[in-house]
Amino acid sequence: MRIAIMGAGGIGAFYGACLARAGNDVIFIARGAHLDAMRKNGLKIENMGDPDFTINPVNATDDPSNVGVVDAILFCVKMYDAMDAAKLCKLMMGENTIVVTLQNGVESVSMVNSVLGEGRTLGGAAYVAATIIRPGLIKRNNLISKIEFGEDDGFFSQRATTLADVLNVSGVEAIVSPNTQSMLWSKFALMTSNSCITSLCRMSTSVVQTDPIAREVYENAMRECVAVGRALGVEISENILEQIMNITDNSPPIISSMANDLIAGRRLELEWLSGAIHRLGKKAGIATPIHSTVYAALRPHVNGAV
Repeated sequence: MRIAIMGAGGIGAFYGACLARAGNDVIFIARGAHLDAMRKNGLKIENMGDPDFTINPVNATDDPSNVGVVDAILFCVKMYDAMDAAKLCKLMMGENTIVVTLQNGVESVSMVNSVLGEGRTLGGAAYVAATIIRPGLIKRNNLISKIEFGEDDGFFSQRATTLADVLNVSGVEAIVSPNTQSMLWSKFALMTSNSCITSLCRMSTSVVQTDPIAREVYENAMRECVAVGRALGVEISENILEQIMNITDNSPPIISSMANDLIAGRRLELEWLSGAIHRLGKKAGIATPIHSTVYAALRPHVNGAV
């Protein structure tokens, strides 16, 4: 397949590298020093649990107008760039091109569809933890490569199953979800709680594994998210908390991308994480004291270092 990676940060670059290694025509949309390094030295993956590898040469650009039509776009930009990036995707889209959102939060599909039109976007969730160590070098930080996505109506469409087959052949565990909203909200409960506690503590999830007070806050943050999702009509597994705690306890400690951005003084995705739970909770009539507090505390930092 011909696949564009819109936003070749940690997650996008990792999945793109796996696809390129398997022989797919992958175009990385990137910018700045990371783009320059990939063009000059290739894209290197420190692949936790599997052999490291390098893609060289790399087809990378900062100008989607030069790419031409692709079969699929993995949409991996930060949420605050979503609307502008969606407009750029139109430059690479033909009649049958699909976009799979792999972003934080539960609102990206509606945002991207508002630009591209209904039905062009599949909601997805990425479970790999990967970060840019330096320009051109990506480090995978967990043993999970899974990516899950699906149609809004749960239909196992040909376009979804074809992309999943390509990903699986590339060494990425790909699952087509029969209930996209449930899948997105289940991931949201994990990810927002992770972002919440690691940002507050400026530490990895080791604090949840070792400190009973942090663990209690983490669990209650999940309960808030799940309560909001259910109040909005989303089906979420009855044992979702147990599932998430099992993942947290049995995975290497990781620090959320928002915590990393906070520590580095970069712009934050807060509005679509704890901010979204605060906002959607008000809409649904559900109290969200933990996420509302995190939202209030981090709002002064949303545009970077104060």
